[in-house]
Amino acid sequence: MTIRPHHDLQAAARHQAATDWQDDYRRWRPMVERAVAWLVARGNRRLRYRGTDANDRWLHHRAAALNLRRLVNLGLAHTNGIWTVIPITA
Repeated sequence: MTIRPHHDLQAAARHQAATDWQDDYRRWRPMVERAVAWLVARGNRRLRYRGTDANDRWLHHRAAALNLRRLVNLGLAHTNGIWTVIPITA
């Protein structure tokens, strides 16, 4: 059996992955997956334009629109020239 030079480092990384970061991963993964799902929903899985600049602009506008929609759903309001998020109670 051949033991590679980085065997101890890899074993330590595997142990850390199995113990330390899985709680954080389980905590944040659903929110990230939801954001990605919103981003690619309704036929937005493919790029529409040629060139990176146009697609970069499109992606930033899409993300801004989704963020604005999320804020409106959370209760974004414009009153007396001030934007506020008013929590909606059920």
